[in-house]
Amino acid sequence: MKTLLVMRHAKSSWDNPGLLDHQRPLKKRGLRDAPRMGRWLAERDLVPDLIVSSPAVRARSTAELVGEACGYSDKIVICEDLYPGSPDDWIDAARSAPSSVKRLLMIGHNPGIEDLVESLTGEYVRMPTAAIAHLEVGVDAWADFDSDCKVTLVDSYRPKEIDDR
Repeated sequence: MKTLLVMRHAKSSWDNPGLLDHQRPLKKRGLRDAPRMGRWLAERDLVPDLIVSSPAVRARSTAELVGEACGYSDKIVICEDLYPGSPDDWIDAARSAPSSVKRLLMIGHNPGIEDLVESLTGEYVRMPTAAIAHLEVGVDAWADFDSDCKVTLVDSYRPKEIDDR
């Protein structure tokens, strides 16, 4: 059994209309929510063994802030296919994770994340910015992960629902 945590990037800024979409940075709320979610992961013993992120600035920044806040110290892997990222792209990216990875955190964009969770579990989960869906995947090796695997939605977590002490 593997744990897949899928996270939508934290709130991004639209303040500079001259930036391309993938260049948009986090705004103040995103800079607050990303580490909040990282601390929350650490408190629940959900620190990932590997973090994979979309190449978009807002996703990479989210990954860095979450990783730092939860105590993740390894390299963050950038996966070009997660921008924008269809469900198949997400599954393919997860399949490339080493078998030694028990808990995988992937950070990217909607609608891909909501589509992924619904296609794997049959349940629609609203994924606002910085939300995390916690999935249990019935495989022993990530290479065996596909859309036909048994995947269970454990829960979903949103920054507004987290008590940040």
